[in-house]
Amino acid sequence: MSGKTLNLSDELYDYLLSVSVHESGLLTRLREETARDDLTRRMQITPDQGRFMAFIAELIGAKRAIEIGVSTGYSSLVTAMALPDDGYIVACDISQEWTSIAERYWKEAGVSQKIDLRIAPALETLKKLIAKGQDNTFDFAFIDADKTNYENYYESCLRLLRVGGVIILDNVLWGGAVIDKNDNDEDTRAIRAINEKIYNDKRVSMTMLPVADGLTLVMKR
Repeated sequence: MSGKTLNLSDELYDYLLSVSVHESGLLTRLREETARDDLTRRMQITPDQGRFMAFIAELIGAKRAIEIGVSTGYSSLVTAMALPDDGYIVACDISQEWTSIAERYWKEAGVSQKIDLRIAPALETLKKLIAKGQDNTFDFAFIDADKTNYENYYESCLRLLRVGGVIILDNVLWGGAVIDKNDNDEDTRAIRAINEKIYNDKRVSMTMLPVADGLTLVMKR
């Protein structure tokens, strides 16, 4: 029995993928295209993270989802593929350049009809959903965008989610910077703040997992 989560060697990680992730050729091509650019590569979720997200969406029977931070579309693609035929994702991003790559792959995968891409600041999109009376109507949300707005995204998504709905927040370990007392970068402070907020939030049940750069799962009570 191990006393804590294993540090995975490259070989052990490859084994994990080989027995847990059925990544389609389409997803592999998207991941490889994304990796050609240093910036988008750093924002790319890992294949095991994608499989985990899809599993959670399937587990809770999600039909309506929100994604904050699309980039080149790997996370929205795996989520859309996990949703039923009448599933729906509001996908929020501000980059037409990066999401144009996403749209190509969504179309090829045959899931474009499930994804409502909104090119605008995500908080504006969330406010519009709230203004249209869509509180308590979404099942699932994924937050992976500018860290200084994580708290605002969290509050808006929590309002929009139904009881039993799940929010996943990415990068909550922030490459280990969260425990570096000398790192007081604005993004680092924002990650620490949202971690503490969620830990003490009585409106939700939560857990944090050392998957990729750290994932927090939140279920609305």
